[in-house]
Amino acid sequence: MYKKFFGLRENPFNVNPDPRYLYMTGHAQEALACLTYGIQNRKGFVLLTGEVGTGKTTLLNKLLDWLHRERIPTAFVFNPRLNVTQFLDFMMADFGLPCEPKMKSQTLLKFNHWLLERHRAGETAVLVVDEAQNLTPQVMEEIRLLTNLETSTEKLLQIVLAGQPELEVKLSQPQLRQLRQRITLRSKTHPLTKVETVNYVAERLKVAGSDGRAIFTPEALEGVFRYSKGIPRIVNLLCEHALISAFVDQKPSVEPEVIDEVAREFDLQRHESEPVAADLPSGENVRLMEALTGLATLMDRLRRPE
Repeated sequence: MYKKFFGLRENPFNVNPDPRYLYMTGHAQEALACLTYGIQNRKGFVLLTGEVGTGKTTLLNKLLDWLHRERIPTAFVFNPRLNVTQFLDFMMADFGLPCEPKMKSQTLLKFNHWLLERHRAGETAVLVVDEAQNLTPQVMEEIRLLTNLETSTEKLLQIVLAGQPELEVKLSQPQLRQLRQRITLRSKTHPLTKVETVNYVAERLKVAGSDGRAIFTPEALEGVFRYSKGIPRIVNLLCEHALISAFVDQKPSVEPEVIDEVAREFDLQRHESEPVAADLPSGENVRLMEALTGLATLMDRLRRPE
């Protein structure tokens, strides 16, 4: 509803993982290069991890766009809460392979023959699994076994596993060590820096058709970074609702007060003074927060009268 008011063709801050809006920071370029290199050189397993909201799915959609342009057969599993049979059925269907209810061995045999045909034609096939931290150990083991489909020199199937940092924790479990050892390349997404956040907002406005006018004041953009801590999903949330609010009030630009108001609405203000622990590994962050919560609970009990 605000598009015409701000001179835009489309909403620039939709939460949909539209690859057109992927802002290529140095980290994003490195991660995408890692994924494409792993696929082109038939490395087998490639891992992509990153905190919630840092653009993993958008990056995967950019990768899928490239794969489709190259006419490389792909299967994209975005719902990991499947058992082994459901996972294989979903994978086969997304590869476009008819899959009648049969024995698992027959399904795998058919899949292997199809992969060999692709290989003889000089092609490969790519399986992309998003939210992989939610996969059961049984499905993860089945995915590992898919890499046994190979020739004497090359993997027939390239697999990209993407997920939150909990995925790395899960892969460190002893029962998944064989899968962990087969991961040849690892890449990560990261929160944006302050400068990247400002450029990220400008880039999304440009893609949405902005004529270059200063829709967000510099002070407002400082607030966006402060409240979002560089998490693209939260940046989108703040900017989308700030534009709506400014439009309702018929303000030609977004001022810092509007960002403050949106942050209060979404309860982001209480996190403003919290230290950023982005330099700590995710597992250490979780343990640190649990320890602090436990300490606070203990201190509260000690203060209570008997």
